[in-house]
Amino acid sequence: MAHPQIKFGTDGWRAIIADDFTFANVRTTAEAVAAYIHARMGSANEDRGRGLCIGYDTRFGSRDFARACAEVVASTGIRVFLANAITPTPALSFGVRERGAAGGIMITSSHNPAQWNGVKYKGWYGGSGKPSMIAEIESFLGQRVARAAEPAAIDTVDFLPSYLKAIEGFADLELIGRSGMKFAIDSMHGAGGTILSEIFTRIGVAHVQIRSNPDPLFPGINPEPIEPHIRALGEAAAANGCQAGLCTDGDADRIGATDEQGNFVDPHKIFSVLLSWLLRRKGWPGAVTRAFNTTKMLDRICAKHGRELIEHGIGFKYVVDLMLEREILMGGEESGGIGLQRHLPERDGLLNALLLANVMAEEGKPLGELVADLQAEYGEHQYGRIDLHIPDEVKNAAIARARALTVGDAVFAGMPILRQETLDGVKFYLDNPEAATKPNAAETWLLLRASGTEPLMRIYSESCSKESVARLLESARTFALAG
Repeated sequence: MAHPQIKFGTDGWRAIIADDFTFANVRTTAEAVAAYIHARMGSANEDRGRGLCIGYDTRFGSRDFARACAEVVASTGIRVFLANAITPTPALSFGVRERGAAGGIMITSSHNPAQWNGVKYKGWYGGSGKPSMIAEIESFLGQRVARAAEPAAIDTVDFLPSYLKAIEGFADLELIGRSGMKFAIDSMHGAGGTILSEIFTRIGVAHVQIRSNPDPLFPGINPEPIEPHIRALGEAAAANGCQAGLCTDGDADRIGATDEQGNFVDPHKIFSVLLSWLLRRKGWPGAVTRAFNTTKMLDRICAKHGRELIEHGIGFKYVVDLMLEREILMGGEESGGIGLQRHLPERDGLLNALLLANVMAEEGKPLGELVADLQAEYGEHQYGRIDLHIPDEVKNAAIARARALTVGDAVFAGMPILRQETLDGVKFYLDNPEAATKPNAAETWLLLRASGTEPLMRIYSESCSKESVARLLESARTFALAG
């Protein structure tokens, strides 16, 4: 049944602590998960006898919220494996798959501001819950589950050792250790903690780290590895003679980076650097997936290497769906969530940070040079995003007006619309005169997308220069607010 205060978005339920994110609502969510698991009794992968894994991040109250979930789930007779300490989301996901658990609950609000917390559901395969799973869990909200005569056990476990062994075996640590590279590391006061620093220390890689202490206030930032929150990392990288800065978000499933000059390297460039390296150096099989709001540079890289590129809706759950259906090399989304099927059908900021260091070590180049090489080969691609916190009626009206625009209309920075796509939001491909002056110029596009769970509209753009991206975003902002 619908619940007025609990609504799952692209990756779980998120809400403001003490407003909608209360112990009562968290327990309601845990009971819905328990109901889902009980309903799957006899399933090969989701039988209740397999138990449920629960982890938590550095946010305010996360440990206590996780314990509350554990108690509710155990009271219905489902055994719980509860994290014994702060745990990165990908480590929890790895634990679900490794233990053969029916699923997992992660208490985190990922990259949201400090006043938020949330619940992510992880499927038995070790990745984001598929849309069908989430819909079924939502249908159980508010329903009571019969209590067992004796509560099941709540076992506290350490999810980190086996997860760390997996990511350390995936990257070539020996090569990174011999590279002579130096890195700045930033876990943004989140669940990544000192993990990368400890790995680099062990293999003899020079590095500096900032914001490694857990802090539920995330002072001065949102724990999202994009500008402006990543600026301190860029300053540390430049000041300390590093070849790159590596950053993970609040629950360490997303990656961010800066180059050797301290410039922000957006997630699209990270995805492109990793994909190009995997195709050139590894040659692993599989198609590549990307969300509707990600860079078209990936299409060009795939075309060069004869790889299928699959575009899908926004949210890592779509990547998961594809990874469970067929062979996928790599899939990702706009916000730095990148997954490799060979590891997990899950985003993993820590693994991707190690792989980025691996690429730099193998190519013998700082991150800025690797990005410049891609821009030279595939054409200059610049990207930008703005978030508009606007009332739902303004948001919905803007989307309706956008859908009504047709080919030839020139409402965004004076550029005529070439075509419109509506896979997830409203995307316009535009006739940008600047493209004619640049070799192999990126396609120019603009996307307006309304959040389904909060009064928020995100506007995305990619073009062949930072200037045209800025003009398009401002033009779209004016359009959205025009009423």
